[in-house]
Amino acid sequence: MENNTSNSSNRVLAIDALRGFAVMGIILLHNIEHFNFYSFPTGAPDWLQSLDTHLWDMLFFIFSGKAYAIFALLFGFTFYLQNHNCERRGEDFRNRYMWRLVLLLGFGLINASFFPGEILVLYALLGFVLVPVRKLSNKTVFWIMLIFMLQPLDWLKVAYAAVFPEARPEQMIWSLGDVYPGLGGSSFTAMVRQNLETGVMASLNWAWCYGRVFQTAALFMLGMLLGRLGLFKLEENNREKVLGFWQRVCFYCLPIAVILFFAKDFIFGRISNPFLKETMETILNSYYNLAFMLVMVSAFLLLYWVNKGKVQKILVPYGKMSLTDYITQSVIGSFIYYGYGLEMHLYCGTTVSLLIGVVFFLLQLAFAHWWFLNFKRGPLETIWHRLTWMGKKH
Repeated sequence: MENNTSNSSNRVLAIDALRGFAVMGIILLHNIEHFNFYSFPTGAPDWLQSLDTHLWDMLFFIFSGKAYAIFALLFGFTFYLQNHNCERRGEDFRNRYMWRLVLLLGFGLINASFFPGEILVLYALLGFVLVPVRKLSNKTVFWIMLIFMLQPLDWLKVAYAAVFPEARPEQMIWSLGDVYPGLGGSSFTAMVRQNLETGVMASLNWAWCYGRVFQTAALFMLGMLLGRLGLFKLEENNREKVLGFWQRVCFYCLPIAVILFFAKDFIFGRISNPFLKETMETILNSYYNLAFMLVMVSAFLLLYWVNKGKVQKILVPYGKMSLTDYITQSVIGSFIYYGYGLEMHLYCGTTVSLLIGVVFFLLQLAFAHWWFLNFKRGPLETIWHRLTWMGKKH
């Protein structure tokens, strides 16, 4: 069996490809959403409206809630790799890691100035959860992760709704809809100001109210745990263990995802209390997205390893520069769709926006392949790495 790591950097190439797949899904979704600016043209012919609807449903079915979950899972795995490498050298990665999160927050705020709804700010804040758990036993980390994954806050909301069935607590203090005037306006500075003043808080508010905070923290820990157990790297001495694990993940999670897909709408339709219904939607959609995501991850990795990456390896350079991919798609995407730029939200329905997203992805992919012919890391990855390790030869 081929060792799927780079000899030069000990990178796990299958994971780079998987990360590239996740970022691709994120970019396609962002394009059809017009980067959270839900403004679309009217008057399209019936056939195009039908196609728009089917493509929208298909992309959301495949990627919504799953691509970001993969991204979070691999964030935790990356932390494990960096922390493990430092431990092997007798170094403590804790302070470097926390400084790295501060830097990520800076990247996130730059990204947020162009795109309300981005996730780097959330990752930078939640990333600190890995500091206190990094030295705990696998069993302890598993139980903490499981509690977070079960959405404890929302189960408290369920209990609250049962005791006070008439209550309708206001959850969204900030709304992404509040930034629409800035997104549709012609002033770049007004858009940036509104995105940073309102968009960031609205994005965090949404993540808190709709399960993304607990799920993301849990996925960080799960990625770290899978890294500890060696389940992301296929080598000669662990082939049976790794393949068997991901086969079982696929075998168990696929029926769970199918059952939840049909059961959740059945359950939602029988809840009359709006607050309780919204809370149960958060819980069950979180469970469904988790199960579906694990099916996607297991299928992707098994296919990669069985075929030695013959097809998926094209995504490896793209996954290696995911930070650059993610931020540049926000900068360019906002210019394409928002009012200060080309205002393509006025002309592009789902089908056309998807085509734009595909072309943009292919251009980014081609750039990534060209870039890594001459450089070791992506442009923004290089800056992040050098600032992380400044003052130390690394």
